[in-house]
Amino acid sequence: MTAILYPVAANAEQALAQPLGKASREREALGVTGEIVVFATDPTGPAFATREAALEAYAGPIGEAWARLVEQILPGQRTTHVQPTFEGGRRWPVPSAALPRTAWRLMVSYWRVASAERPIPTPQARKARRERQPLDSETLRAIASEPLRPIKPQQPLDVGLFEIRPPDAPHILIPDE
Repeated sequence: MTAILYPVAANAEQALAQPLGKASREREALGVTGEIVVFATDPTGPAFATREAALEAYAGPIGEAWARLVEQILPGQRTTHVQPTFEGGRRWPVPSAALPRTAWRLMVSYWRVASAERPIPTPQARKARRERQPLDSETLRAIASEPLRPIKPQQPLDVGLFEIRPPDAPHILIPDE
C-alpha cells in the first residue's frame, strides 16, 4: 500500500497551483517547510452549477487522491428539518419539490503552514503533555480555555452494554445480564 503524498502549502490555492513540496506524514511536511504544519481540507476555486462543469475545469487535480469534488448547499438558503412520520408504510415523508440549490466545489486536502492570517490551533493537551514540550503561559491558557477534543471520532454503538451477537447468527441480539 502506498501513502498519499499531500501538497505542503500556505493555503488551498497554493496547494493546487505551486505547492512547496509533498509529504505523506506530518514530520515529512515539517522537513519540507521547517515550520509547524497542520492537516487541512479547504474549498478552493469557483462554485460550479453541475458536476460535469467542475470535472471539465479541474480535470488534472481530480485524478489525485488529495483533491475531490463535493456538492454544497449554497449559503443564504433556509433549510428545514423533517420529522419522521411513520405513515403509509414509510418512515420519512415524501420530499417537497423545493430542494435547496447546490453547487460543486473542489476540496483540497493538504499540509497547511502556519501564517499570520490562519495560525495553527493550540495543541491538544494530551499530545502536548505526552511530548513534554515546554509551554508558555499563553499557550497553557489557550489549551485550558478550549473545549476537550477527542483523539479520533467516536464510533457508533451497534450493540448495547448487555447484549451479544451469537457467532452462528450475527443478525440476532441476545440479552446478556
